Amino acid sequence: MRELFHPSIEQLSLSALLNALGDPIRLQIIKNLAISGETTCACCNIDLTKSALSHHFKVLRESGLINVRIDGKQRFLSIRYDDLKERFPGLLEAVIHNL
Repeated sequence: MRELFHPSIEQLSLSALLNALGDPIRLQIIKNLAISGETTCACCNIDLTKSALSHHFKVLRESGLINVRIDGKQRFLSIRYDDLKERFPGLLEAVIHNL
C-alpha cells in the first residue's frame, strides 16, 4: 500500500486550510473529530457515499487539517492539533469554538 501524503508543518498553507474548511461537510467532520478524538472513517456519522466521504477526507488530509493513520484495513482520523497550533496559533480553536 502506498503511503498517504501529509504536508509538513512548513507546507501548511492558510489558503488550503481555509478552502478545506469552506465546505459544510468538512466542517462537520472536523467538529465530529474535535468531539470524539481519533476515530475510524466509518464513525464520522455523516450520511454520504463512501466515495464522497473519501474525497472530503482527502481534502482535509492534503490541506493538513487531519492525519490519517492506517492500521491493517482500518483508517484512523485525527486532527493535527499540535502542527496547526504551531503554524497558525489560535486558528483551529477559533474554528472549533464557532461550530
